[in-house]
Amino acid sequence: MSTINTTNLKNPSSGSNNIVLGADGSTTIPTISATTITGTTVRGGVISGTAAASTSGVSIDFTGIPSWVKRITVMFYRISTNGTSSIQVQLGDSGGIEATGYEVASIYINNTADNASYTSGFVFRQGSGLAATGTQSGQIVFNLVDFAANTWTGNGALGWTVTPIMINVGSKALSGTLDRVRITTVNGTDTFDAGSINILYEG
Repeated sequence: MSTINTTNLKNPSSGSNNIVLGADGSTTIPTISATTITGTTVRGGVISGTAAASTSGVSIDFTGIPSWVKRITVMFYRISTNGTSSIQVQLGDSGGIEATGYEVASIYINNTADNASYTSGFVFRQGSGLAATGTQSGQIVFNLVDFAANTWTGNGALGWTVTPIMINVGSKALSGTLDRVRITTVNGTDTFDAGSINILYEG
């Protein structure tokens, strides 16, 4: 093994030393600040969005999701709407939210099972006769399958405070790079009236 005897290392075009060695051979490594290391964006770790109150409106959007993201988790905390239409999550790109082309199976479990398939989004199927009472908590996770084809898979679960549980699983091929997520209802008219929603994303 050969040894290089020097007190500093630098790029020939640099006006200052990049790495300076102490007398004992030690050096100080540049610290990480925010999401950059010496000006280069760090693409990794888990990044949290800003929680949105789901207390009004017919839909809640999370936009500006970076193009390098490969996994997204949407989290629901004690959410509720003023109606009985099923809650669904839709994906989108720079062209907007896509409301068709989903291949999703969803099941509602409450003593007996009630299932259906959907093409409008990742639907958390509500059982028949369910009143607009109680709140729901849970999450859904989306994973990027093929970057070039913009194909995603997703699966999630929501549970009611009054015991029913809803599970879905499916896939969606987007027309472009994902940059947004929408939470709404199947009928598009019921409004949110309780809880909060947030997302996590990672590369």
